[in-house]
Amino acid sequence: MNLILLGPPGSGKGTQSSRLAKEFKLAHISTGEILREAVRSKSYLGEKANHYIHTGQLVPDEVMIEIVQERLKALDCKEGFLLDGFPRTIHQAEMLEAFTRIHLVVALKVEEEECVQRLASRKTCPGCGLTYNPVNHPPKKENVCDQCGAVLILRGDDKPETVRERLKVYVKLTAPLIEYYQRTGRLEFVDGTLAPDKILQNLKNMLQSKILLWK
Repeated sequence: MNLILLGPPGSGKGTQSSRLAKEFKLAHISTGEILREAVRSKSYLGEKANHYIHTGQLVPDEVMIEIVQERLKALDCKEGFLLDGFPRTIHQAEMLEAFTRIHLVVALKVEEEECVQRLASRKTCPGCGLTYNPVNHPPKKENVCDQCGAVLILRGDDKPETVRERLKVYVKLTAPLIEYYQRTGRLEFVDGTLAPDKILQNLKNMLQSKILLWK
């Protein structure tokens, strides 16, 4: 089972992707993480990506698709994977389809203002990268990461004015992508405004029904 989870910044996509991948024993592939790993490894692809990052440019589709393709060759992807943050454009989606099959694309639906409010109250651990929210996922000790004990911070790109710009970019790039997958009959929407556990349960129920059909 190969899945894609789409959602605007603040929709809870990262959290749900991680939990859903564990539930169905899928490789959770966050393109942000594999890009950082490629750069850290100083591989050929990592060096190519690093050049664009350090010069303030977007990593080209051709480089990103090579990095994703290389990651999908790993053993943990043999039984299936969940892509979190990729593809972002129709061009990327078409290149992805050229070498792997995507069974289902799920889009989390959350209104812009709720995304802004969520991210403006979110704190991130600078050490291990975990995120916390005072409503749905507060740390056990205020402003301290449960896992590594680092002091939590508000990321610059989580400030309200920055979030609104990120949402504009998301809509511009992803709206055509959603239409693309709708035309293929492989897109499902899930309400992302519910409690995290309820969202996860709805995702699990939907996937269980799809698995029966695929069999």
